[in-house]
Amino acid sequence: MELQVRLCQFFFFLTILQYSSSARILRIDKPDWHDVAASARWLVSQNIWGVLSTLSIEHQGAPFGNVVSFSDGLPGEGKGIPYFYLTTLDPTTRNALKDSRASFTISESPIGTCKMDPMDPTCSKLTLTGKLLQLEERSEEEKVAKKALFTKHPEMMDWPKGHDFRVFKLEIINIFLINWYGGAKSITVDEYLRYKPLKVSSF
Repeated sequence: MELQVRLCQFFFFLTILQYSSSARILRIDKPDWHDVAASARWLVSQNIWGVLSTLSIEHQGAPFGNVVSFSDGLPGEGKGIPYFYLTTLDPTTRNALKDSRASFTISESPIGTCKMDPMDPTCSKLTLTGKLLQLEERSEEEKVAKKALFTKHPEMMDWPKGHDFRVFKLEIINIFLINWYGGAKSITVDEYLRYKPLKVSSF
C-alpha cells in the first residue's frame, strides 16, 4: 500500500513537471537567416526572459537594464508584442511610468541553438525599441496578456498581491536584428507584426 502511494506521488510530480515544462519551453526550428521577420519573431517566441532597459529617474536619466520575464502570447498564438508583469517596487516600472521610452533585448544564446559566443553574428540577437506602456486594468488586452504571461510563467500567479504588480507591453517603434554576418538587418515594424509563425510543438 505504501509503495502504491509513493508511486502515485511520483507520477503526480512528473505530471506537474511536464505541465511546467510545456508552459515554458516552445520548440520551433530556427528559420533561415534570410527571412528576417521570421528570425525576429522566432527569437521572441522561443525566449522567456530578456533585458528591459529604461531611463533611470534615480540616476539622472542613465540607462537602466533589468532582467525580466515576458511572453508574447500563448504557445502558437504569439503576436510578437512582449508583455511584462512588473511591480511598482522595481525601478523599471517606476522609470516607465515617468518616461515610457524603453528597449528590450533578447538573444538566441539562452535557447540553446547557438553554440558560438553570444556576440558572434550567427548567434541571433534582437533589440526592440519603443514605449513601455501599462495596460488598462480589466481591459480585454490585459486579460489576454495575463493569460499569456501566466501560461509561460505559472509561478507569477503566486507572486505577492501586495507588491502592486501591473501588466505592461512594449509598443514597438524600431527593430534591431543581427542574425548573420553583414550588420543589422532591415526590418520594419509592420513586417515584423504581420509575420505569421508556424505551428509550435511543446514538450
